[in-house]
Parts: sequence; structure tokens; C-alpha cells
Amino acid sequence: MTPRQWKAGATHAALIALVAVIAFPVFYALVVSTLSFQQAYVYPPRLVPGTELWNNVVEAWNRVHMGRLFLVTSVISVGAAVVKIVLSLMAAFAYTHFRFRGRALLFPMTMVTQMLPLPVRILPTYEMMANFDWVNTYPALMFPFFASTTGILLFRQFFLTVPRDLPDAARMDGAGPLRYFWDVLVPLSRTNIAALFVIEFIYMWSQYLWPLIVTNTEDMRVVQIGIKMLIATDQISPAWNVIMAGTIVAMLPPLAVLIAFRRSFAEGIAMQTQK
Repeated sequence: MTPRQWKAGATHAALIALVAVIAFPVFYALVVSTLSFQQAYVYPPRLVPGTELWNNVVEAWNRVHMGRLFLVTSVISVGAAVVKIVLSLMAAFAYTHFRFRGRALLFPMTMVTQMLPLPVRILPTYEMMANFDWVNTYPALMFPFFASTTGILLFRQFFLTVPRDLPDAARMDGAGPLRYFWDVLVPLSRTNIAALFVIEFIYMWSQYLWPLIVTNTEDMRVVQIGIKMLIATDQISPAWNVIMAGTIVAMLPPLAVLIAFRRSFAEGIAMQTQK
């Protein structure tokens, strides 16, 4: 073998080993979800799937009313992602296609807010939700996540690559700013839109701390809290087979979204890394 082939082989072997290390916890969770309660506690741990997957899924689903958890989490994940994309598109359009006083200062100030994520400002955000009487409501779960500096930066960088002749040509054809934005820029941004939707959907689906603080009834809980509720049991030993079954089920919607938008997601990420 040539040195280049050795190098390529070593690189592929290292990547395969890294993927195996990353994927092993998911594989083990899937195996445990197929075992009975007694089998989940055998030592050494079993790595061969069992036959109790369906029973464990049904028990996890019924124990924490997972259907309601999925509904609430889906609403806030889709709603927050869509609103965030719309606001990010409009903000990026304003920053790149309009000249206004303070623009050079406003954009860096917007980026600075990236250093203040929600966990850092939980207390004032919760106080604001309480003043609006939004505690334990959908707006409280979604509103703090509507603004996204990541989305603004993503679309701004893309809009800056659009040829300056394009808006001039649209203006000569009688298209105003909004029509140019809707008919030209938005279709051109579809891969970036898909990439941001996947990122934000998974981000919202994984939320635990803020929903735990801002909700106080079971009918407004989210999936991640439901998994924690599966762990909190009166049994001396948690039923890890049921917990892992609930975890696997909770992973399916983000996985489905990633698979559905995988091509656009990959293209959007690659487009940003090439700039």
C-alpha cells in the first residue's frame, strides 16, 4: 500500500472508532429498552437485544402520559423554530439591505447577547413571564427563544453573498423591498432555512431547565421532564428498561426531522463552512 492509502485507511479507522464510541450509549440504551426488569440488572451487562421492547414502550407511554408530553413539546419546538426563522430572516434583511442610523453599532450589540443565554437570565425572564401572567402557558415556553443571534448571523452572512446587481434588477422590474425579500431572498435561503429549522427544533426539543421552572402542572410538561418523571419512582431500583424505552421514543421526532431535512441541512452547513 502507498503512504496515501495508509493515511486514508488510518483516517477511516479513527473515524469509525470515534463513531462507535459516540454511538455506543445509544446502542446500549436501545438494548436495555428491549430487556425485562431483571435482565436490565444482570452483570456483566447484556449487549444482546431482548423481546420486551413493546411492553416497555407501552408502560413508559402510559406511566407519564407521553402523548400529552409529545404534543406540548412539538408545539413549542415547531412554533419557536418557525418564529425564530421568520424574525432572523427579517432582521438579516434589514441589516444587509437598508441603511439606517446606528446600524454599525446595533449589529455588534446584537451579537453580544449571544453571551447571555437563557440560563444566565432565568430570574428576570421568569419575572417578565409572571408579570405577563404567562406562567404555565405556551407563550412562556416559547417567547424567550424567539430571538436568535445565530439565525441572524447565518442569514446575514448568506445575504452578503447575494450579488448587488440582483436587488437593482428587481427594483427595475418594479419589485419593492418586501416583494424582493419574499420572491427572491427567501427561496434562495431555503437550505439555510432548513438547516436552522433542524438546529432549533432539536434545541427546543431538548429543553429541560426552562420548562421545569416556568410550568407547574403535568399537562404543560415537556418530554425531557417526562423522562425525569420516569426515573422518579417509588421503587428501590429504577426500572431502567422502561426509562430507556421512553428515552428511545423521545429521540424519534428529532431523528425524523433530521432525516427529513438531512440533505438541506448538510448543504446549509457546508455553505456556511465554505464562506
